[in-house]
Amino acid sequence: MAVVCRRITASSRTYSLSALTRCLQEEAAAIAVAAERLSSSQVEKALVLLERCSDQRAKLVITGVGKSGIVARKIAATFSSIGLMALYLNPLDAMHGDLGVVAQEDVCLLLSNSGETAELLEVLPHLKRRGTARIALVGKPDSSLARGSDVVLEASVDREVCPLNLAPTASTAVAMAIGDALAAIWMERRNISPADFAFNHPAGSLGKQLTLTASDLMVPVEKVQPLQPNTSLQEVICKLTQDGIGSGWVEDPSTAGLLLGLITDGDLRRALRDHSAENWASLSAAELMTADPITVDADLLAVEAIKQMECNRRKPISVLPVVGPDSSGNLLLGLLRLHDLIQAGLT
Repeated sequence: MAVVCRRITASSRTYSLSALTRCLQEEAAAIAVAAERLSSSQVEKALVLLERCSDQRAKLVITGVGKSGIVARKIAATFSSIGLMALYLNPLDAMHGDLGVVAQEDVCLLLSNSGETAELLEVLPHLKRRGTARIALVGKPDSSLARGSDVVLEASVDREVCPLNLAPTASTAVAMAIGDALAAIWMERRNISPADFAFNHPAGSLGKQLTLTASDLMVPVEKVQPLQPNTSLQEVICKLTQDGIGSGWVEDPSTAGLLLGLITDGDLRRALRDHSAENWASLSAAELMTADPITVDADLLAVEAIKQMECNRRKPISVLPVVGPDSSGNLLLGLLRLHDLIQAGLT
């Protein structure tokens, strides 16, 4: 009996997988058909409106009800993330004051499968009165909403993936795909770069890589007391322990703030290894430090600083001094630690 049950379970799993594959294929087919139905001239008009919207620093206002409203929110979020100011407007709230966010130079994208959504048709004349350009993303190109818009993007489907042909499934997938395609083409035309994209994604991995600089993550020099060349080994150890940074910098006695050398835990270990124990008490910071250490500029991207740490052939680097130009040399601004780069999620 147990064997039979296992066979039934395996058979059910296979059936579920094949059914899921079929549904996905049906949605993919619906998107492919929609791509053929789209009017190239209408698509071009829509893109021209979006470009004008961007040039005028205007807004893309996207509205819809129910499942179309959810798709509208997603499209608005996508456009906002790539640099075109976009927002979702609930048509019910629009009729009770929120229509005030819509300006004449804005573009309004209206989503409705039927093209007869009452809430959108109520908003439509008020958009016309304001002179706001209107793009209808509809399943029926001969609908009331389409007739009242400047541009019509057909998003019709022959049937929903839902077995009852009722739940919005293929229709919402097509609407979402058309919105994504508009955003992708707009990015191409505006030459949106990874840096532009990261500007609106500062918390993401890409955003951090393209925006965080050495100065953003460094320990400011004010938090790390300088050592002098003649500072004794005992004082050096106390300073490194006291600051809690794990490294220290040696200041040029002739110029305040000028970096003369760097002392890390590794420098201490190597110095103690290379000198006999009876001479440790006489060691000074000048004998412990790495003179003329590798430094980075404050505006260097943090990911580039990581590369310098990893690619150094002389010895592993866990701390990089961050310097700024000065008439007398490199003025120390802070210390960039590998630990801080890891915590920022850059490694």
